[in-house]
Amino acid sequence: MKTVFVLNGPNLNLLGSREPQIYGAQTLADVQALCERASAANGFALEFRQSNHEGELVDWLHEAGQLHAEGRLAGVILNAGAYTHTSVALLDAIKGTGVMLIELHISNVHAREAFRHHSYISPVAKAVMAGFGVNGYALAIAGLAGMAVAA
Repeated sequence: MKTVFVLNGPNLNLLGSREPQIYGAQTLADVQALCERASAANGFALEFRQSNHEGELVDWLHEAGQLHAEGRLAGVILNAGAYTHTSVALLDAIKGTGVMLIELHISNVHAREAFRHHSYISPVAKAVMAGFGVNGYALAIAGLAGMAVAA
C-alpha cells in the first residue's frame, strides 16, 4: 500500500478559530479525519502532519522523497501556508526529491492580497488546488489516485 503525505504549514493548527470567514469552521483534526477517510477510500496509507517550522517541512519532504525512491509513495499534498509565497527551501526540497506533489490552498489565493498570488511551489507541483475549502484535501487525494492509475 502506497502512502500519501499530507503536509500542512504555519498557522494551519489554528483552523477553526483563525479567520473562519476565509478558512471555515473545521479544525485541523477535522481535516485529518477527512484525509483518513479519503486515503482509505483510495487505498492509501496516510501520513498527516503540521508544523510552523520551515525546516521540519523540508525534513518531511526528504522523508517522502525516500519513500518515493523506494516506490512506496503515492504523492504529497502540501498546504505550505505562508511559506508558499516565501520559501525557496521548500521549492528546492521538492525539486531535490522528485516527489509528485499537489499544492493545496483552502482559500482562493488569487482572490486575496496580491502577495498571495505568487507561489514558489507551483512551478514544481503536478497540480495546484485552491478555493475548495477543506474539501480540497479529499479532492487532492482522489486526484493522486487518478494520476497513479493514468501513469
